[in-house]
Amino acid sequence: MGNRTIPIIQVGQVLLSTDILTECFCCDLDSCQGICCVEGDAGAPVTLDEVGQMEEALDVVWPHLSAAAQAVVDRQGVVYSDRDGDLVTSIVGGKDCVFTCYDHNCCLCALEKVYREGKTRWCKPISCALYPIREKRFSNGLIGLNYHRWAICSDAVRLGKEKNIRVYQFLKEPLIRRFGAEWYEELERAAEEL
Repeated sequence: MGNRTIPIIQVGQVLLSTDILTECFCCDLDSCQGICCVEGDAGAPVTLDEVGQMEEALDVVWPHLSAAAQAVVDRQGVVYSDRDGDLVTSIVGGKDCVFTCYDHNCCLCALEKVYREGKTRWCKPISCALYPIREKRFSNGLIGLNYHRWAICSDAVRLGKEKNIRVYQFLKEPLIRRFGAEWYEELERAAEEL
């Protein structure tokens, strides 16, 4: 694919790469088995507020965590500072998020599992919910959103093409959670104009 320049648009205080509006994506858990929660070299980026939410949910989510994950949480907590100094979820064995759980050999988020069961009011970190979109904050107050391409998501790209679902459409709920319904409506208008 090489290095290519992707045009940027601005919606409110958010700069977006236009491939978020043009590329197709739809998670296919049957194919990938949720491998994005267990691959990589750092945990998911989190905010201080989210650390509090994770700690609040810990008693409910604890039985769903592996013994190794419980040991990591006991030793260092639910987060650590990565090499860039950013807070990220703690990981097991250098890659698995501590909140990983399994259902029929499919990796799931234990935080999301207990949320969907109605046991907590908070789902999971917004960085997880927004994936494959990555967020970056700039010193001038703007926020940047980029579409992160990863080979392990090739099935999601294929399924997105089959269903004709764009990245921003697939991520409608988390984008509204993060930026609000009015912002999302403005994003939809920008997508139509594109």
